[in-house]
Amino acid sequence: MITKECFKCGAMKPVEEFYKHIGMRDGYLGKCKECTKNDSNQHRADNLDSCQEYDRKRANLPHRVALRKEVTRTWVEDGRQAESQRRYRDKYPEKYHARTMLGNAVRDGVVVKPIHCSKCGAEANLEGHHEDYSKPLDVQWLCNSCHVDTRRKYPKEKQEKFFTRQY
Repeated sequence: MITKECFKCGAMKPVEEFYKHIGMRDGYLGKCKECTKNDSNQHRADNLDSCQEYDRKRANLPHRVALRKEVTRTWVEDGRQAESQRRYRDKYPEKYHARTMLGNAVRDGVVVKPIHCSKCGAEANLEGHHEDYSKPLDVQWLCNSCHVDTRRKYPKEKQEKFFTRQY
């Protein structure tokens, strides 16, 4: 087994613990994967605004948009979307029930969806935020950015319980 010393942490590790890099003499990056990931995470934390702006621009590149559409199309056609939604409904029945009741109430005119965010006042496509899923029609109407900010303020345990992505 071939080993290499990480210049960052100084540990001797197998070369499989290093990313490949064609510019290096031995073909591997000088710091181990763990140190590289830590540096990358630290850079992102230190430069969050510019990293998020870069991510947004990158996500809207034509080839990435086309790939997303293709993946979504195949995901729907082969039934993975329906299966994912069924698993999500089974895992979080209270959320599904509350969202369905709210959607039906908006459709039937029982609840009127405003056009301005209740937090920042922006005119946007609003999302209903439930503080308590046992009160399905008691929602705060928020724009997407305010909704995301509101969810971020929850403790980690509640975020994991209530805001887990369905795929």
